Amino acid sequence: MATRHAFFTSEFLAQLERLSLLSRRIFRGRVKGERRSLRRGHSVEFCDYRAYGVGDDLRYVDWNIYGRLDRLHVKLFVDEEDLCLHLIVDASASMDFGTPTKLDCAVRLAAALGFVGLMNLERVGVGVLRERVAEGWPPTRGRHQVGALVNFLGAVEPVGGTGLNEALASYATRSRQPGLAVVISDLLDPAGYEAGVRALLERRFDVHLVHVLAPEEMSPEISGDLRLLDRETGEARELSMDGEATRAYRERLRQFLERAEAFCRMKEIGYHRLTSDSSVEDFVLSQLRGRVLV
Repeated sequence: MATRHAFFTSEFLAQLERLSLLSRRIFRGRVKGERRSLRRGHSVEFCDYRAYGVGDDLRYVDWNIYGRLDRLHVKLFVDEEDLCLHLIVDASASMDFGTPTKLDCAVRLAAALGFVGLMNLERVGVGVLRERVAEGWPPTRGRHQVGALVNFLGAVEPVGGTGLNEALASYATRSRQPGLAVVISDLLDPAGYEAGVRALLERRFDVHLVHVLAPEEMSPEISGDLRLLDRETGEARELSMDGEATRAYRERLRQFLERAEAFCRMKEIGYHRLTSDSSVEDFVLSQLRGRVLV
């Protein structure tokens, strides 16, 4: 737990402070924020004119134009609004694997993205997934919330089974307002995850999927007669790990990864993959920059 609370260096946090969240969709914020919206609003920054329509506020009519053209036009201004970042973290028992574990990698990544959101006065919420939405940190706004976010993420423990479809669908239904959703998971659920992700899309979330796997899963270095134990179900399986078994595993892993990429490409979802021993700092600054961050 102590290693999680260390999280990041001051140098990395300084780099994060220069970034902001990037969304491919426009969402109506609840309160004024620092995000320049494509919606037209009534801030202090003039943007354009348009013809007056029934119901428009007469305070924004440009009477100088009316005097010259004898037509009513209203002033438009750049609106600023906040975005809601939804950090959806898989904390099932399968995430407690690898060195460092997949969950350690997931919560550090979530902390980095949440830090960017809070520092830009966006709302940031967290959903912790197991067989269902086990717990959460409600969408909150303000730079002073960074410590509370880190403490919450640092306390997340890997336990229980995986039910990604049900948990993601439940999160989508319970969320009062869609936004930018970053799902961080190993996707190791026999029932799949696609229906849950589609539920987020149907609720108009802008979805990114971060696929976290342990280096031991990407390239297992085991051999001989083994007894493998499923961390979530407790099911045991006897296995002889020889060259043929290794080749079969690598082929099934390749198919698994290709299916995930193809699904995300078809649904226009951002797909990002990293191993748990990778540098979260490098992943954020290189892989996510221009796609989730700008």
